[in-house]
Amino acid sequence: MYNSVIIGTGPGGLTAAIYLARAGLKPLVIEGPEPGGQLTTTTEVENFPGFPEGIMGPELMDNMRKQAERFGAEFRTGWVNKADLSKRPFTLSVEGMGDIQAETVIVSTGASAKYLGIPGEKENVGRGVSTCATCDGFFFRGKKIIVIGGGDSAMEEANFLTRFASEVVLVNRRTELRASKIMQERARANEKISWQLNRTPLEVIAGERGVTGLKVRNNDTGEEEIIEVDGIFVAIGHTPNTKFLDGQLTTDDHGYLLVKPGTTETNIPGVFACGDVQDSRYRQAISAAGTGCMAALDCERFLESAELKELAR
Repeated sequence: MYNSVIIGTGPGGLTAAIYLARAGLKPLVIEGPEPGGQLTTTTEVENFPGFPEGIMGPELMDNMRKQAERFGAEFRTGWVNKADLSKRPFTLSVEGMGDIQAETVIVSTGASAKYLGIPGEKENVGRGVSTCATCDGFFFRGKKIIVIGGGDSAMEEANFLTRFASEVVLVNRRTELRASKIMQERARANEKISWQLNRTPLEVIAGERGVTGLKVRNNDTGEEEIIEVDGIFVAIGHTPNTKFLDGQLTTDDHGYLLVKPGTTETNIPGVFACGDVQDSRYRQAISAAGTGCMAALDCERFLESAELKELAR
């Protein structure tokens, strides 16, 4: 039996662990297959406050973990296969641990970026391939880059990246775009954006120093060509990691957990959500950490309230 179990070890989950551990609640933190979340795939983080010279993503996450451990947080590695949130204490089925019970649960499982699944893509994440323009755009100042996608997020990222890049090539496998009319108009009005529509990405081309191009197929002619660029941003969406919850928590149309405005409270009392699993808009390390702090404070107050009610009986 634990006062609180935190599922996930990204910036949100680790910040929640720091706050709860410092409050003496000894939380259990369950690490999934990607400890540290998406920041562990980022080479250098330059926009996290307090690090004027920047810091490597894995190092930042390791520091946060050590800070939580210093205050008494317990870490276990496992995959939460199932969660029974129908009554308190809640029951979590964890691979390698069996069933554990918790008075409160903080869900911080993040959202996984969707990839194309083409050769050279995953191998070059951090070497020219990225899924986050606001995280990595600065590193491509004055360079030519590609944005792959046809939705609003692709248009938004392409526009954003023109602040840094000399040219942004927008590649989409269809002629028609899924993006809203206004987002398309903004992108088309941007002189730095060129278009390669009806092109299917086939392979990320890279050398010793990273990405050098993208091989695509012209869907009209069947011909293949290589677009020479210095970076590739994959902008085809994210998938919130909520499958294990089996629909017990309310989500939006895209699967992100819904919380009561101004809080991290879900529709089930005692269950809280923080980080990218409930944030489809910002998806930044610092905003995730902020909601992790909120979740810990919400959790602490909930436990105090429950304890007072128990004493009043």
